[in-house]
Amino acid sequence: MDFFTVPTFRVLYVWFAIRHSRREIVHCSVTESPTSPWVVQQLREVFPFDDAGGRSRYLVLDRDTIFSAAVVTAIASMGLEPTRTSYQSPWQNGVAERFVGTVRRDLLDHVIVLDGGHLRRLLSEYLAYYHGDRTHLGVEKDAPVARPVELRPSGIASVYAWRGDRDQAFEWLERSYTERNARLRFIKYDPLLRRLRDDPRYTSLLRKMNLPVEQVGWPPSSR
Repeated sequence: MDFFTVPTFRVLYVWFAIRHSRREIVHCSVTESPTSPWVVQQLREVFPFDDAGGRSRYLVLDRDTIFSAAVVTAIASMGLEPTRTSYQSPWQNGVAERFVGTVRRDLLDHVIVLDGGHLRRLLSEYLAYYHGDRTHLGVEKDAPVARPVELRPSGIASVYAWRGDRDQAFEWLERSYTERNARLRFIKYDPLLRRLRDDPRYTSLLRKMNLPVEQVGWPPSSR
């Protein structure tokens, strides 16, 4: 866990806890006056059922005076081992520090924050993008909230066509047609699908899509 500041008409403090394994922000909150009891309350909101130890083992924190003995005691009561970084050694909590740099470059450097409510709305919208769409090298180019790989049937069909496996190519083309894949409308201009043009199934697919059946190359005619 860590803090970072956001200057507005007054300085706002953002507290967050990040899960190292997936770079996931498990909790984030904004205040004008951070105190040790306030941090303890944030920890209770992160781990409401005292089950922290079942999912995590350590909680890394720096030597800020806000992280007082009361905070350390609260962390230990949740089944976590509080682990402080060395003095003036932010790189020892590198995952948290990189998140601070990321949110500054992606968001805070491009907006003027008006107040605490405005900052909360901005962070809420940004974290929705960060968790669901922003990829990370540390999690094998996936987003923090893992999602299944989306297959592109038309692209798979092109690979099979290039390998000469017509049956598999047409199976994936039919799947793409069933799913109404928008990329399928470029079927006539895909050079990898040229090997399929003499197959009756290719002509049949064009007719089902209401496309002209004459042979067309790339790029299409401008007429």
